[in-house]
Amino acid sequence: MKQAKGPQFIRFFKPIIEVLKESGGSGTAAEIIDQAIEKMNISEKEQEATNKNGQSRVRNQVNWARLYLVRTGYLDSSKRGIWSLTEKGMSLDSAKFDVLGTFKQAQKIFRDEKKPKSQEELFEDDAVEHEIEPQDHRGKLLNLIKSLPPGGFERLSQRLLRESGFQQVVVTGRSGDGGIDGMGVLQVNPFVSFNVLFQCKRYQGAVTPSQVRDFRGAMMGRADKGIVITTGTFTLDAKKEARRDGVPPIELVDGDLLVDMFERLELGLTPRTTYDVDEKFFEDFKK
Repeated sequence: MKQAKGPQFIRFFKPIIEVLKESGGSGTAAEIIDQAIEKMNISEKEQEATNKNGQSRVRNQVNWARLYLVRTGYLDSSKRGIWSLTEKGMSLDSAKFDVLGTFKQAQKIFRDEKKPKSQEELFEDDAVEHEIEPQDHRGKLLNLIKSLPPGGFERLSQRLLRESGFQQVVVTGRSGDGGIDGMGVLQVNPFVSFNVLFQCKRYQGAVTPSQVRDFRGAMMGRADKGIVITTGTFTLDAKKEARRDGVPPIELVDGDLLVDMFERLELGLTPRTTYDVDEKFFEDFKK
């Protein structure tokens, strides 16, 4: 299918809307991003590519597409990581969807909001690569974790597992151990427990299915379950490999989920309450 004129990220407008419709109108960000990438048949090689900020280029594009669909009224603003269609999005006939027109409409909205010039002129040249800059505490936290030395990231993962209820968590970090960085015990109840091996990948890019297979091979006969923790992402085939039937299951923790866990545990984060004024709320009172 020929790419519509404009930046690459607009190719995800239709897939996002189609995936959301197929999901009943809403879904988690991770689910919708994965399914949109799968619907577009994005290659493993492209999924592994990163931009200069170390972000997954293709996932970054899906996030930009979502931003523009929110601005043009097809999607609601994400709440707690949930993407959902508005009534306008649900009633859209995707066969008649004007991709380029939607992109231009969103740009006009940005200009009308009097964004800085660099924001107004986003993506007017498809040859220019753009990134979603890290925002607020999430981007800052993930960048901080990425900057840690390998041993520091292993110890941080050890602390995270302990805070999450694992016991007897030790970091091995031995070279030649098949990439196994540590082990622990997950006590489900007084009668049931699981031995768990974990691997820490302080990555910028994506973990591939071959790396998941190698880790599984190293853990065979040594544990009931495995965990791969990365600051990067996992390709779709890596996720399928982790869930494959007939082999020990492997849980995958990517950068976004890693930050979610730090938030949930309030680990390394100081919570605070802040407010933004909802100017639309007051519109009716100005009449």
